[in-house]
Amino acid sequence: MTEPQKILEIKGITKHFPGVTALNHVDLDIYQGEVHVLVGENGAGKSSLIKVLSGIYQPDEGEVFYSGVKYAPLEPRDAIKAGIRVVYQELNLLPYLSIAENIYFEKLPSRAGLVDFNKLNNDTQKMLDEIGLKLSPGMTVDLLGIAQKQLVEIAKALSEESRILILDEPTATLTSKEITLLFKIIKQLKQKGVTIIYISHRLQEIFEIGDRITVLRNGQKVDTRLTSEVTVPEIVKMMVGREMASEYPYQEQVKVGAEALRVENLAYKGNKNSVSFSVNQGELLGVAGLVGSGRTETMRALFGADPKTSGKVFLDGKELIIHNPKDAVEHGICLLTEDRKGQGLVLDMSCIVNVSLTNLQAVSRSGLMQFHKEEEAAAHYIKDLAIKTSSGQKWARFLSGGNQQKVVLAKWLFRNARVLIFDEPTRGIDVGAKYEIYQLLWKLAEGGKVIIVISSDLPELMGICHRIMVFSNGKVAGEVKRSEFDQEKILSLAYQEYIKISDEKKN
Repeated sequence: MTEPQKILEIKGITKHFPGVTALNHVDLDIYQGEVHVLVGENGAGKSSLIKVLSGIYQPDEGEVFYSGVKYAPLEPRDAIKAGIRVVYQELNLLPYLSIAENIYFEKLPSRAGLVDFNKLNNDTQKMLDEIGLKLSPGMTVDLLGIAQKQLVEIAKALSEESRILILDEPTATLTSKEITLLFKIIKQLKQKGVTIIYISHRLQEIFEIGDRITVLRNGQKVDTRLTSEVTVPEIVKMMVGREMASEYPYQEQVKVGAEALRVENLAYKGNKNSVSFSVNQGELLGVAGLVGSGRTETMRALFGADPKTSGKVFLDGKELIIHNPKDAVEHGICLLTEDRKGQGLVLDMSCIVNVSLTNLQAVSRSGLMQFHKEEEAAAHYIKDLAIKTSSGQKWARFLSGGNQQKVVLAKWLFRNARVLIFDEPTRGIDVGAKYEIYQLLWKLAEGGKVIIVISSDLPELMGICHRIMVFSNGKVAGEVKRSEFDQEKILSLAYQEYIKISDEKKN
């Protein structure tokens, strides 16, 4: 049997930042044509290592060899020229340009000195068809959802002839159908000899796609193992340095009360269907469905972020008039958006400011801020939610994904929200931080809050929710009780309306 060929040799890579060692003498070999998975908690060193390989960071110590030749990129352009391309978790698209322009921005086809838009759009359409994205090449990126933007990023990377493709949390917002398609693409790339470095917090999927797994913790390599020779509990133990009893802390003892929130015949612009559902006090209601199924759109209409065309909302039996998010917040309904960086936080402001923004009247007097009250409020939630930060003055930008999510939650709790709608609450968050978020959800439910969780991660919904409502093509296809949870059953409901449409077209 031929010994696999090393395409990357990482030797003793070390990277320091003020007060922090992000990478500590990391040694790692990557083989040509393999899918090499990197796992570890946020702050373990995964992103720093990727940024060294892509030329964003230069190491303080150590060397990297690429196909046997010393490799030391000084900027991302050097990595791209060498055939190393990264699809980052934090999307890097130009919102007001078209999908086509974003994908081929660095090499727009030209004719007689002008952009050849026919070729640009035709090439883009082929690429979109390849990744299963049914969109027009001319559509501007700002009109896309998070999952669609993620697929455009992947298409952008695939448009290059890359030897090494680095995927950072590529499935964080994708549904099972899109993930299956992505894995098919990855397998095709492997057959062409392309090497994939794959970062994911979804431990179950890495066994389907990965050849080898490297675990990082506190900037150091713990171990590299064949996926066929390691289990999820073993990986988790290596990642967090301790055993976790369960990935999902479902608590049977939490009592579900009477109906608290009721939504009747809610419809939004662009969807001819209407939706009705209710949630009880202390209940965790899961919301499943394919991207574009109407799950997020319905909750945004409920919150007043998108205009609704019909429908009534009741809280504790009282009808609420909601025209915009301000109305929703005043009635105690809040939405923790899937895009926490773009819509949930002011990244270049402190944790203190982010927490107080939703309730400035509580920390001001006669129109003047009372900064000591603002600091006290933030300090309370930093302690209560175990937000890991050196100071409340630290900018939100510099917190890990899990701690950023906690800050978003803190600002709504400070507003004393009664109904909390979480859209992809653990997107891009590591195993340990996910567990903490789940525990917080249960703590809130136990305190009588109404919790709605939208997620593309079915095992997550099945692990923490009392009940799952499934959307399909803009309507509720069905509900599944906890005693009847079954992944196949939920997926069948998610595809139900699309199958009906397909059958009608055939007939």
